[in-house]
Amino acid sequence: MAEDWSDSETTVAQLRAAWERFVDERDWRQFHWPKNLAMAVAAESGELLEPFLWTSGKESLDILSQPRKREAVEDEVADVAGALLAFCNAAGIDLCRAIARKMAKNALKYPVELIRGRHSLEREGN
Repeated sequence: MAEDWSDSETTVAQLRAAWERFVDERDWRQFHWPKNLAMAVAAESGELLEPFLWTSGKESLDILSQPRKREAVEDEVADVAGALLAFCNAAGIDLCRAIARKMAKNALKYPVELIRGRHSLEREGN
């Protein structure tokens, strides 16, 4: 079933429900405190960084073009996402609402006319 999932066909609600079933089947809810899950998100994010450590931007793209390395990176992406979904489930956070609210804040913080093509609002030369 999960092998047929794709971004264009699967909702966040379906992913959250699947992750919740996975956790419940293993009786892991007892360990899923927001603190622990926030730490899991950080730990899994660190593992996602590892394949790219000390590489250039171009080299990081090359890593993703190698099937075995790409699969390892995708596994880490899934671990990060799973930990984040578990955190949202435990904390009662609506992920889509949180993302939409943050995007609205970022749109105000980084106006297109001031930021387009730049990575920060700081003036060049400072």
